[in-house]
Amino acid sequence: MTTTATAPPRPAAPPRPHLRATLSSTAASLAALLLLAALGTLLHQPLLIPPLAASMALVAGAPALPLSQPRSVVGGQLLSALTGFAVLAVAGPGPWSAAVAGGLALGVMLLARAPHSPAAATAVIVALQDPPLWSFLGLLALASLLLVAVGLAAARVTGRTYPVYWL
Repeated sequence: MTTTATAPPRPAAPPRPHLRATLSSTAASLAALLLLAALGTLLHQPLLIPPLAASMALVAGAPALPLSQPRSVVGGQLLSALTGFAVLAVAGPGPWSAAVAGGLALGVMLLARAPHSPAAATAVIVALQDPPLWSFLGLLALASLLLVAVGLAAARVTGRTYPVYWL
């Protein structure tokens, strides 16, 4: 008697979010990124960098994920930037350093229990561009905290839960 094995069914894509959730997430993300752009203009410093847009997409669009929690957003961004600066100190700026910094940033975030995938790109930016250490870290901390603050405000307005945990 021969039997044929059948593959388990593939899971379906998640359901489309309700229109209200989509609109509120989009509005929160838009507000946060416009706030970063406006504040950066006032400070004459780039405050909106691509990894922060990805961070806000997680905070606004998937607020329950571990990657979206304040510990991961703020801690992951700062730890990854510091990893980029450490690689810079050893190897100098460039694409090879950027690759190493981005890879090492993941390990550092995991060890600190603050995983945040967009932050690996922050390490890459640091290792490619060699920004001034203290001003970059200060602006990054400010921007990350603003993203969390907008996430908190959006959660209060919409009745969603954010954060799920702080530490």
